[in-house]
Amino acid sequence: MFTGIIQELGSVTAWEPTADAARITVRAPLAAADAAHGDSISVSGVCLTVVDQGADWFTADVMAETIAMSTLGATRAGRNVNLELAAMVGDRLGGHIVQGHIDGTSDVLSLTDGSAWRVVRFSLAPDVAALVARKGSIAIDGVSLTVSAVGGDWFEVSLIPETLTATTLGALAVGDRVNIETDILARHVERMLAVSSRSTTEGSSL
Repeated sequence: MFTGIIQELGSVTAWEPTADAARITVRAPLAAADAAHGDSISVSGVCLTVVDQGADWFTADVMAETIAMSTLGATRAGRNVNLELAAMVGDRLGGHIVQGHIDGTSDVLSLTDGSAWRVVRFSLAPDVAALVARKGSIAIDGVSLTVSAVGGDWFEVSLIPETLTATTLGALAVGDRVNIETDILARHVERMLAVSSRSTTEGSSL
């Protein structure tokens, strides 16, 4: 479990693909110093498990499903990634509850700079559109953000200077692809409504 508050910008030093998976190595002095074998680390929003580490790096395995669902499949050495260690019981919940189980990806549609912020518009796939609401929470590449506006096939977030400098989101350009994770509460509500609707339909047909 994570909070979406990025603790460090890491740098990918190796991406080793296999037949149906891959192994990623990230240089991350802060994360590596506070992590142990088997610990979870959010890598640009994707929850990965530490399988090896050194003084300033860690390695994790990436399964085929993760590669298919996220942007990690396009990872190459030298790429920067957002990192967050799993939250500890008793920590402040500075962002929102983030699982590291992404729903898919979105593309940057536009960037609009304000006096001290940047509004970024992203594409919104039909299968997750119902889970994204104005003023609701969303994680983009692991960063906890608030949806500032939403349409039928897009949503926007407003990035403050700290987010622009402390995460990879400051380097986004139109056409870039990011990982998104919708709010866990919205997921459960959608599931409850779907089950309730199906039960009602089945009951009326008896």
